[in-house]
Amino acid sequence: MKKMKKHSMYKKHVGITVCLLLVGALLSVGFTGISKAEPGYSGTIIYAGCRSSSYGPDPFPNDNEWERDIMTMASYWPGSQGTGIWIVGILSLPDKVMCRLEFPAPDNGDYPYIIFENVDRHENYLDYFDNHGIKVWLQVEPAFADLPTLIDLVLDRYGHHECVIGFGVDVEWHEYDGVTDKWGVPLSDTEAENWENLVKAKNENYTLFVKHFDDSYMPPNYRGDIVFIDDSQGFSGLNNVVEEFTNWGAHFDPALVEFQFGYVRDRKWWSKLSDPPGDIGNAILSNVPNTSGLYWVDFTAYDIWP
Repeated sequence: MKKMKKHSMYKKHVGITVCLLLVGALLSVGFTGISKAEPGYSGTIIYAGCRSSSYGPDPFPNDNEWERDIMTMASYWPGSQGTGIWIVGILSLPDKVMCRLEFPAPDNGDYPYIIFENVDRHENYLDYFDNHGIKVWLQVEPAFADLPTLIDLVLDRYGHHECVIGFGVDVEWHEYDGVTDKWGVPLSDTEAENWENLVKAKNENYTLFVKHFDDSYMPPNYRGDIVFIDDSQGFSGLNNVVEEFTNWGAHFDPALVEFQFGYVRDRKWWSKLSDPPGDIGNAILSNVPNTSGLYWVDFTAYDIWP
């Protein structure tokens, strides 16, 4: 039975640095598209990189540090596209009912349950990624904000960037109130199809991802072109990761699935691996053939890339 694992989102960690040798030098040319990985990998087409949030690493890495981390992660699996899950809308604190978009508000409009920042946190990074062959999904933690409105605001703001490949929703924070809806509200088939249509209306090449750690919160039947991301944490070890992620992949097969890993709660066992990103990623690829993406989470990025 799947364990319920809640994220410690806003807790900044101070921990020991795991000294690891980076695997080779960064590739000298940027990745500009998806291609088949080399023989020997179960996953045939993958993105690989890092997940980024403003409440993750402190200090927040600069643009070329993100490039190093993302592209080093991608270099584990030849042919993979260096990619980031780039969170641009976070759950507001302390109320947790509003989505804070990390860019200034448009000139007009009323946006219930949405607040904005006075400065844009992401434009410079996205400019850099445009010029260095890195791709990103733009993700939100919606709270009670209207999803179609969030899709419009985010993709209207950043859709001109070549690095953008789609939009993502962390369903754990979909209509989350922390009391009656401890893990968000399950996503219906109708909602999932509507969100996907709105994303593709912005750009037919964009893809929607939806994320949770419990597949019962995902749309029961609708699949479309959606990618399903599992961000579970609190595992007992690598075998437990493989077991749960294999079940996730089988549940959505033949739809594509992706995975986030490297959380602080799991450091006690992954820090003992000889090469945590590669060891975990290869174990997933060997057991989940419909994997299309692997991401190390930002909370422990400095452990892996000091």
